[in-house]
Amino acid sequence: MTYSHLPSSSIFVGMSGGVDSSVAAYLLKNAGHHVEGVFMKNWEGDDTDTYCPATTDLADAQAACDLLRINLHVVNFSSAYWERVFAYFLDEYHAGRTPNPDVLCNKEIKFKAFLDYAKQHGADFIATGHYVRSTQDNQGIHLLKGSDPNKDQSYFLYALNESQLIHSLFPVGNFTKPEVRAIAKKIGLKNHAKKDSTGICFIGERKFKTFLNEYLPAKPGTIETLEGEVIGTHDGLMFYTIGQRQGLRIGGKKGNPEAPWYVVNKNIKHNALIVVQGENHPALFKSTLISNSMHWINQAPAFPFKAAAKIRYRQPDQICRITPIDEALYQIDFEQPQRAVTPGQSIVFYQGDICLGGGIIEK
Repeated sequence: MTYSHLPSSSIFVGMSGGVDSSVAAYLLKNAGHHVEGVFMKNWEGDDTDTYCPATTDLADAQAACDLLRINLHVVNFSSAYWERVFAYFLDEYHAGRTPNPDVLCNKEIKFKAFLDYAKQHGADFIATGHYVRSTQDNQGIHLLKGSDPNKDQSYFLYALNESQLIHSLFPVGNFTKPEVRAIAKKIGLKNHAKKDSTGICFIGERKFKTFLNEYLPAKPGTIETLEGEVIGTHDGLMFYTIGQRQGLRIGGKKGNPEAPWYVVNKNIKHNALIVVQGENHPALFKSTLISNSMHWINQAPAFPFKAAAKIRYRQPDQICRITPIDEALYQIDFEQPQRAVTPGQSIVFYQGDICLGGGIIEK
């Protein structure tokens, strides 16, 4: 969508230095809008850190803005990021869960701190390079999956609300990634072939174990089978997630030496990592989970409610039934058992292409 149907507007585009946000800025300017770029610096010390080349990203964002002849703002939200996102990230890992910081980063930084900044500087809208779409009807404004199923990012934006969405534009949501790269190449953007970022939101592609150890003390413990037999040692529960296979260092210790081991649970009280052998061990599957921190983008549905859901990014939609337990907790029953249900991760609900909202997996 080019948003050429909108009255001429002032739009601030979140410029990450990547191809998606650069093309988003181009599409909006080409549609006749007044466009300015905003580069968000949200992690102190990353100018010299090998794992988060913010200086390179800023240079790429500036080059894109120079090509498009638009102004680039550089703003620092590092304090807000630490307080609203990173503190939660550390608390969750300390509690033995596996958080998804990108969800909170979008809610609190990209669509709150950035949106507030843009409004204070006279913008009518903000725009990002997310692969999602939005639409409006008499029920309100809805978040939709991106047209490219390989790039749809609605999973990470389910915690937004209507007041954020009504001021947000997603120019590349109707394009595929190859189409976006082709546009970038055609108009001469230097970052047209730049690799997608896969690191922690704003922190970058670091050696995760080393990075986490800087903030949380590791507490080694035992690796045990479901029956309680000790078969190895772990480096700290925070370094492992449900369904993990790599890095356990216990291959061939018991049973079938050819079958790999997988993390199936964490015993926080006894600091034990619980493992099972075999990719399809029954203990790795659950038909029911409990969710908390439920958020609905529009009005909450009437319960019990049937919907599609994802318990991880890029998972195919899974049919489920949502039933409230009390004001805080919901029970989610799936038609098909789900593998590696991970506390701390998000469960996101859909009706067709509409993202309804979601919550945090409790257990």
